[in-house]
Amino acid sequence: MLKPDQAKNRIEELSKELNEHNYRYYVLSEPVISDYDFDMKMKELGDLEAVFPQFSSPDSPTKRVGGEITKEFRQVKHEYPMMSLGNTYSKQEVVDFINRVKKVISGDVEFVCELKYDGVAIGLRYENGKLAMGVTRGDGEQGDDVTANIKTIRSVPLKLHGAGFPEKFEIRGEVMMTRDAFDKLNEAKIENGDQPFANPRNAASGSLKMQDSAEVSKRNLDCFLYHLNGENLPHNNHYDNIQECRRWGFKIPKFMAKCRTIDEIFEFINNWEHERRQLNFDIDGVVIKVNSYTQQQELGFTAKSPRWAIAYKYAAESASTRLLSIDYQVGRTGAVTPVANLEPVLLAGTTVKRASLHNADIIKKLDVRIGDTVFVEKGGEIIPKITGVDLNLRPANAIETVFIKNCPECETPLIRAEGEAAYYCPNDTGCPPQIKGKLEHFISRKAMDIEGLGEGTIVLLFDKDYLKKFSDLYELNRYKKELIGLEKVIIPDTYELPKVPLEKVIFAFRIGYNGLSLKNSNAIVKHFKSLANYSKATYTDLEEIIDFQGNKSISVERIREKIYEYLKNPFNQEYLKSFGSDFEREDGISLETIIRLLNIPGVTETDIKILIKNFDYIYLISKASVEELMKIGIELDISEKVNNFFKDKKVIDWISKLNTLSITSIQEKSRDNLLLSIENSKERAFHYVLYALGIRYVGETVAKKLAHEFGSIDRLMNTSFDDLLSVPDIGLSIANSVIDYFKNPLNRDEIGKLKKHGLKFEIEETLRSNQIADSVFNGKSFIVTGTLPTLSREEAKKMIEENGGRFVSSVSSKTDFLILGESPGSKLIKAQKLGVKIINETEFLNLIKNE
Repeated sequence: MLKPDQAKNRIEELSKELNEHNYRYYVLSEPVISDYDFDMKMKELGDLEAVFPQFSSPDSPTKRVGGEITKEFRQVKHEYPMMSLGNTYSKQEVVDFINRVKKVISGDVEFVCELKYDGVAIGLRYENGKLAMGVTRGDGEQGDDVTANIKTIRSVPLKLHGAGFPEKFEIRGEVMMTRDAFDKLNEAKIENGDQPFANPRNAASGSLKMQDSAEVSKRNLDCFLYHLNGENLPHNNHYDNIQECRRWGFKIPKFMAKCRTIDEIFEFINNWEHERRQLNFDIDGVVIKVNSYTQQQELGFTAKSPRWAIAYKYAAESASTRLLSIDYQVGRTGAVTPVANLEPVLLAGTTVKRASLHNADIIKKLDVRIGDTVFVEKGGEIIPKITGVDLNLRPANAIETVFIKNCPECETPLIRAEGEAAYYCPNDTGCPPQIKGKLEHFISRKAMDIEGLGEGTIVLLFDKDYLKKFSDLYELNRYKKELIGLEKVIIPDTYELPKVPLEKVIFAFRIGYNGLSLKNSNAIVKHFKSLANYSKATYTDLEEIIDFQGNKSISVERIREKIYEYLKNPFNQEYLKSFGSDFEREDGISLETIIRLLNIPGVTETDIKILIKNFDYIYLISKASVEELMKIGIELDISEKVNNFFKDKKVIDWISKLNTLSITSIQEKSRDNLLLSIENSKERAFHYVLYALGIRYVGETVAKKLAHEFGSIDRLMNTSFDDLLSVPDIGLSIANSVIDYFKNPLNRDEIGKLKKHGLKFEIEETLRSNQIADSVFNGKSFIVTGTLPTLSREEAKKMIEENGGRFVSSVSSKTDFLILGESPGSKLIKAQKLGVKIINETEFLNLIKNE
């Protein structure tokens, strides 16, 4: 047995050795020991840490196996906003981008070309050479803290190599899954009867958000890093800093090149368009960046993306298939979108059955018709869309598609505003999908942030007439008793019920009990063709059709009577009528019906009720052990039969297609949590409430501007068109939309009700007075460089915005103030050149205090 000091030394020795081997294997791909030797050293370290836990560090190699459970991912604000890149599929636009850059930058410009990895964006924060946090992109301003799961990715260093790295910095990249790892994962899922992932990106995204990090560690995720943020970086250019990151232990892709000419850039693009198929991971294009940080700062940013970078995306994979029909969907704003139903076709690794047709103009432009053979692409490799028609294969009787005139949900005549492509349903207060969509928007995280009220629960409460308006949310406590036990089967739009032969469906209903053989079921199908017709069967019909030979022990007359008795029941008639010949119902199929259809030996009506009470998914029933089934009240012999039934491969295949079905239900705990979240939402600030109302064109940014400009909903409701136009960034469309919204007496009445419920419809007076009286901050832009003595960057940003100013990330001639801290970066030099006013933290705080 080692002494404590010996154990401490051995733990440190093993940790250092294993970190080095990990780096060589996962980053350099140059292992120097066998997997067996590595595993033995890891086991020794784990055993030592178990005996001497006081010497186990957070960055120990053993932490990569996971084990931490995360019930809810904490939201973290990005220190540097995670902006998206401007995308293009046009090489001419790449040329235009390069020319724009050269117009702004005097002198030579060097570009860096890199592959655009198809994964999940991640920001990794390091402090004192150790991984401090891993945060997803989220909305660009804040993301989810997934540190526990990031630690399981072996290509991500928990502790950096070498020296020369800043005390604090952030490196960004993409969490990915190789095709080999993806195939292995899907093989295992299929073998277990689980639904396989559609593509590696979905698999990586789903893995990163798993609650059990031990399970994440089994997914073999990888991480490519490609962008560095921070103060006091080693070099003043992107390429050299990224190479430096490789020396610190990061997995930096080798697929990058410095280019000075357009020809060199296109050589890189064209080469990888062909070579990408040889890679063991997915890419969807090439990113072109200006290399120099000084030049990047000079070029600056738009509201959403940097002006010094662009992503060229390769043309999407295309496939052809037949157009079966066109549905029309109504969105939250009333916009009606045509959606094509297609013969299933494999496209970019997924089976496509539906595709967007966008609007009436696109339908007319493409002249797309039912029965046409159409070309389908994945726009941005994600959303399928129809891009063309093969006129050579058009059926002779194909009829021209005419866009619908009335709303498919409420029959209201559609309208189309001048200059707009979309048709709209104007019945925004009476059209069900618009109402549900507005409710979903109202409760969303960026609006009222009401938890426990997802899409399924909204549909459930809407159908029960408990929730039709925003104000109804704040009256749900009147139905505390009635809410408990409410449930609804939720059918995803992409759900397709497996085709079950009709004779087996009838047989599964056990009509006639053990007297109705499969042979007789076949006879019924052959004669009646559908369940709807079967529900109308007469006694004479049954007498002519059913053959009772082979059932000598059972009274023929009694069997006929049982069948006829079943069919006479009005409930059974309605139930049967609701099914078509292919056994598809418009409103989906309930979990109870699925269990009935499976016809599990021995399962009674009581058993069915127990199962649907304790399980939301048929998949969960299929995975339940005998012990688990007995715990919920199923008898031993039945539990064994259920368990054995789901081991049959044919049953597993059938079930794998049903595992997206679920029941949304409200129980006492979920009800209490929901009502508490609704009550807490009353504390949301005015600009959140304004955004939640769902006024057309009023997004988060516009809502904040309007709230700060007018201060209260009363002033905004009674403002003039000209006053609205005088607000920065408020144009004609927004102004018209706001005026129209408040003209509607129903909207004003709803706001009155929400006021009575205590929602905040004005900015707090202390904050408002600062914003109105402030002559220094109002409309001014601020930037921070270096480390401030007492304030974090986030705290400074919050104070600037609360006092009417704007926090920006790069210096330009329009920047008003630079707040200077210790160890400033190149932003200080740029600010001095442009004559930006430079102040320290004390002067900044005095500005706030004096105003």
